[in-house]
Amino acid sequence: MAKWAEAAAKEAGAEVKVLKVEELAPAAAIESNPAWKKHVDETQNVDVVTANDIEWADAIIFNAPTRFGNIPSQMKQFLDTLGGFWAQGKTANKVVSAMASAGNAHGGQEQTIHTIYTSMMHWGAIIAAPGYTDQSIYAAGGNPYGTTVTVTDQGIVEDAEAAVKHQAKRTVQVAEWVKAGLQ
Repeated sequence: MAKWAEAAAKEAGAEVKVLKVEELAPAAAIESNPAWKKHVDETQNVDVVTANDIEWADAIIFNAPTRFGNIPSQMKQFLDTLGGFWAQGKTANKVVSAMASAGNAHGGQEQTIHTIYTSMMHWGAIIAAPGYTDQSIYAAGGNPYGTTVTVTDQGIVEDAEAAVKHQAKRTVQVAEWVKAGLQ
């Protein structure tokens, strides 16, 4: 999903960084879950996000797996470290959007997005949810809050690529409007 969003945002003219939050889980936990281990191995060369990256960005698309209808502790810890940054007003007017995934169709993906958006409201960010602004949203399962997918051993179940790309382009477009309006 992150790669689809990256491609679409670049196509829309954005300068893009694909980053990850720092992994906090012990190696034994990761090693015990083949899918988790595979993801860690596949993303080992992806840079870890910092507060400086948040300050740099006009728009941020969060993409998180669902953990019991919530965001993973890794994402929560990163957001929690930004308190001082937020207090300085450095998160205000960032345009944000969110996507989520889980291992089953009703695994809490929407709640995960809502959890991200709750933090973003505290930031003073501007949420650019995809809504029902494109037919691709319906093909991906019809989530107006952000693209959500079910991931099995065979990969993503839903036809979500077009929805992710639409969401990314919409986020870039809203960020352009906000930036122009602030200037």
